[in-house]
Amino acid sequence: MMSCLQSWPEPVKNDFSPPQEANIPVIDFQNVFSDDQRLRDEALRNIHSACQEWGFFQVVNHGVSHELMKRTSEVWREFFKLPIEVKQEYANTPATYEGYGSRLGVEKGAILDWSDYFFLNYMPESLRNPNIWPATPASCRELVAEYGHEVCKLGGKLMKAFFD
Repeated sequence: MMSCLQSWPEPVKNDFSPPQEANIPVIDFQNVFSDDQRLRDEALRNIHSACQEWGFFQVVNHGVSHELMKRTSEVWREFFKLPIEVKQEYANTPATYEGYGSRLGVEKGAILDWSDYFFLNYMPESLRNPNIWPATPASCRELVAEYGHEVCKLGGKLMKAFFD
């Protein structure tokens, strides 16, 4: 097996250098549904422009609570700090990606990149299985459900904005 790894070609190195300062478009989402037609039109123009010129944008004032985002991030950090034996209780299987797993990024001559992950389905609801969401830390399932709900609401609003 190792002999096939030794015969891999050298990775292609691009000469691309990102700009010193990338001015990613920022959309103030509270203006998208403003009663002020001028603010709403400007926000929709900004979304259109960002999609055409960049293909993406950052959304601010989107309605997802910063406190909820912080708590959700913290609970996942707590989960990933748990002993491996606890995390393995939620391990994914070859039959599904859903659950806890680890991956090692390998590139010949590169520094190894180890990452743990937890993949879960939130949408469509028919694929959602909260029983395999971590019960430890205690608030994890509740926060994942609440955060998922809020992000889905935001996604619906974004889709509406794209079609306005």
